[in-house]
Amino acid sequence: MTTAQPIPCIGSVLWDIIGRYPRAMRSGDDRPGTINRLPGGVAMNVAQTLVRFGRLPTVLTCIGTDAEGAELIAACAALGVDTSCALRRDDLPTDRYMAIEAANGLVAAIADAASLEAAGAAILAPLSDGRLGSETAPFTGPVVLDGNLSEGLLAEIAESPLLAQADLRIVPASPGKATRLAPLLALPNATFYLNLEEAALLAGVDFIAAPDAANFLVAGGSARVLVTDGDSVAADAAHSGTISAQPPVVEQRRVTGAGDTFMAAHIAAEAQGHSREFALEAALQAAATYVAGEDT
Repeated sequence: MTTAQPIPCIGSVLWDIIGRYPRAMRSGDDRPGTINRLPGGVAMNVAQTLVRFGRLPTVLTCIGTDAEGAELIAACAALGVDTSCALRRDDLPTDRYMAIEAANGLVAAIADAASLEAAGAAILAPLSDGRLGSETAPFTGPVVLDGNLSEGLLAEIAESPLLAQADLRIVPASPGKATRLAPLLALPNATFYLNLEEAALLAGVDFIAAPDAANFLVAGGSARVLVTDGDSVAADAAHSGTISAQPPVVEQRRVTGAGDTFMAAHIAAEAQGHSREFALEAALQAAATYVAGEDT
């Protein structure tokens, strides 16, 4: 049964255009493969995984009123993701993401989230107009926040009373956007989901392993940090202590969305009252299942 409380997922909801080749690729290669278009973006990837775990996500994002936007709204509905709080703009096109994946991982990717950035703070209106919360009654449950938002808006969110009582779950979206999250690092109600590269960029330090990175950021003032490192050990650090776990070994068939799956599974496990240890193991298993292509 789906729980009644919505989980706002703030950030990118767009079309993923993913090209895949089953063997290793190098820069400049031209290979036969498959190209698929599917609903994506960090907020959307997390939202649709939350649906699979019986939660009720609603996306706070910007989606155009163009044909691609109408198709995306319909695709979200088919996946059980609520878009009633999404901002629709007829002057902005629906965002897109394009990636090339191969057996050796992500070869290259370009994220066009210009419309989301242009929409700015308008996407947060449901948190202040009574649909999800207001200044006098701010939202208090889990909230997913991704780093595709502009630096200015992320800094504004760090100071906003609208999310000061929420259980903030924050993810960078990509290493190139990790440093945008710096204003949020010291928030006492924030949990960060990072890979080892993103953690290093945020900390300004190179790390050998995930536990080192998570512990460093918590020692620097963050309340809680989870760090993954591919098929190497992952860590969950907080002021109460650090735990770690080894991901399952699987054959990699896809990459885009794996971190988002990890995050959603972890949020769902904790929402069900499971321990930190169980939640970390469950999230790693969900991500491994996704990477192996076993949930399609």
